[in-house]
Amino acid sequence: MPNSVFSGFTNNFLGNAPVWYKQVILLFLVANPLVMYAFGPGVAGWLLIAEFIFTLAMALKCYPLLPGGLLAVEALLIGLTTADAVYHEVLINFPVILLLMFMVAGIYFMKELLLVTFTQILVGVRSKSALSLLFCSAAALLSAFLDALTVTAVIISVAVGFFSVYHKVASGKGYQQKDHNASSDAEVVELHREDLENFRAFLRSLLMHGAIGTALGGVATMVGEPQNLLIAKVVGWDFVGFFLHMAPVSIPVLIAGLCTCWALEKLRWFGYGGRLPKPVRQVLEEFAENERTSRTKSDKAALWVQAAAAVILVLGLAFHIAEVGLIGLLVIILITSFTGVIDEHQIGKAFQESLPFTSLLVVFFAVVAVIHEQHLFKPIIDYVLSLPEGQQPGMFFIANGLLSMISDNVFVATVYISEVKQALDSGSISYEHFQTLAVAINTGTNLPSVATPNGQAAFLFLLTSAIAPLVRLSYGKMVIMAFPYTVVMGGVGLYMVTHAF
Repeated sequence: MPNSVFSGFTNNFLGNAPVWYKQVILLFLVANPLVMYAFGPGVAGWLLIAEFIFTLAMALKCYPLLPGGLLAVEALLIGLTTADAVYHEVLINFPVILLLMFMVAGIYFMKELLLVTFTQILVGVRSKSALSLLFCSAAALLSAFLDALTVTAVIISVAVGFFSVYHKVASGKGYQQKDHNASSDAEVVELHREDLENFRAFLRSLLMHGAIGTALGGVATMVGEPQNLLIAKVVGWDFVGFFLHMAPVSIPVLIAGLCTCWALEKLRWFGYGGRLPKPVRQVLEEFAENERTSRTKSDKAALWVQAAAAVILVLGLAFHIAEVGLIGLLVIILITSFTGVIDEHQIGKAFQESLPFTSLLVVFFAVVAVIHEQHLFKPIIDYVLSLPEGQQPGMFFIANGLLSMISDNVFVATVYISEVKQALDSGSISYEHFQTLAVAINTGTNLPSVATPNGQAAFLFLLTSAIAPLVRLSYGKMVIMAFPYTVVMGGVGLYMVTHAF
């Protein structure tokens, strides 16, 4: 316990983050003004970028909004950028903020429908290879029109629910029992331990296939990932236009990804191939049937409302009847009105997932403002643009992919598309070539970034969720299981970017 006000202050700084992490952030904050004074704004700007990427890479230690926000505030104070420049960046990217505020919250009210969908898939398909393919393809389809983070949340909810059900039975209890600790195997009957471990392996592979599916589908449309909408707005594409421009890359990568899913289950490589034990299947089928028979008329009506809202959502996005965020707000209004959700606090829960990341994105834009004000990326962009036009898309894909593996793909896409747009505005490149580079940037940030949990928000969410410790899914395990997908998706994506345009 702190024994003085000063020790209390140091203890409160960044909460439960490791002491070494706190010391590193303080070192950054002290060093930046000194570097600014000694070496100038250019060096200080590059140092700020490296520091910000560090906070993203260490997201498991502390949510990057806090240390990244401190760095952004300091950048304003020492003159690396201005408040007006930050506001300008936020204003340009306001549609992305609307997307995060309302679309993610709108999908929150569709979770029951999505949960029923994945439940039927899990208990209705007996072939593990076919089941994995369905999970991966369903996640890809949903992520193309909805939000990858929410789709991942639904998959996690399904996995947690089913694991808890069998864990109760394996511990000698009925699955209806409410008071049970699924994180402890102390009460598990010895007879069920092997089945439980096999069930963990089964769920691990399904979770990873589903997470990969969100990346396969998320790259294809302007609402699949936050940076997609940003790129679409900068280039001037609508929903259909974005899909058609990405299709030469996204469709072959989707096919290759689904083939990889099937092959991994058949070959049982990289931790895949775990089968669902028969005793576990029997328990889960009984549970699903019990849930179906206990569903009330009101529950069924709510599912129909969510299904109708899903159709309206897809049509609204396809025909671009309004900004994506406003369509999300429409979904919120429709579902809550017709399902009886009228309490302010009930509605407020839907925004808990979206607003922290929205705030983090504004901090992103502050760092982007520093890059613009100091022209930090201009030498790199100039070098790539000095290459023959045929080499430029591939180089952009590689550069974006490598950086997205260790940082955040939204940040990387924001920086690169902004710099390339400046090259277009200055007359250095044609609009047709600008569109090709936009495809390379979008696919480069979406595909190779599956290599680590840091690169994809959905992967990071999975790693930090309740299901990860239950099924023994660690950071290293995720990297190993994502490796074959990284190679295939990155390789096919690079080939198509360099040869399809």
